[in-house]
Amino acid sequence: GSQTSSCGRLNVSLRYSYGSQQLLVRVLRARDLPAKDSNGFSDPYVKIYLLPDRKKKFQTKVLRRTLNPEWDETFSFGVPFAELPARRLHFSVYDFDRFSRHDLIGQVVLDNLLEAAEARPEVPIWRDIQEGSGEKADLGEVNFSLCYLPTAGRLTVTVIRASNLRAMDLTGYSDPYVKASLMAEGRRLKKRKTSIKKNTLNPNYNEALVFDVPHESVHHVSLTIAVVDYD
Repeated sequence: GSQTSSCGRLNVSLRYSYGSQQLLVRVLRARDLPAKDSNGFSDPYVKIYLLPDRKKKFQTKVLRRTLNPEWDETFSFGVPFAELPARRLHFSVYDFDRFSRHDLIGQVVLDNLLEAAEARPEVPIWRDIQEGSGEKADLGEVNFSLCYLPTAGRLTVTVIRASNLRAMDLTGYSDPYVKASLMAEGRRLKKRKTSIKKNTLNPNYNEALVFDVPHESVHHVSLTIAVVDYD
């Protein structure tokens, strides 16, 4: 319906190199992206997967303050010719955000790669960007709660647990801890950390991290919560 047209359009081209068995994917530009930031623009970049393989991905540069980005970047995926018909290209367009999770603007999935790469090598293909299915980044989740006591000027971040984290160590696990940073105007004022949980991708913490935040400045600060592998 009318919903999908509001995400803009993506322009790419493909070429297959038989000699090196590489699919060359050129991300040219996007047009009419939605504004995700309060300044009326977005800071867009594109992530590219050759499905079903989600391990190998490429990403364009982030272009600042634009709804009509021009990337013109080429990426190459090694893929045997015989496998091309079974593969699909997945483009996710994101809005880069320094302080929070990057917003998914939408996605484009291309199949019939063989046809596109052979019949029309390097011919630009336009596709409508479909609204994202709210797909989550596959980095896991962190579960926490916030409590602010104005009288005491005390902000308490209770870190409960994290789940489905990425394995960062050769053991197939991580040694995760959670770090909370109190930020103002892009600067870190204070930071607090939980204990480190060894060899787990599903750590339980139930730890309170306490910050002194006077009532008059509570509206001017933000909180960044990071999950870190201790090494």
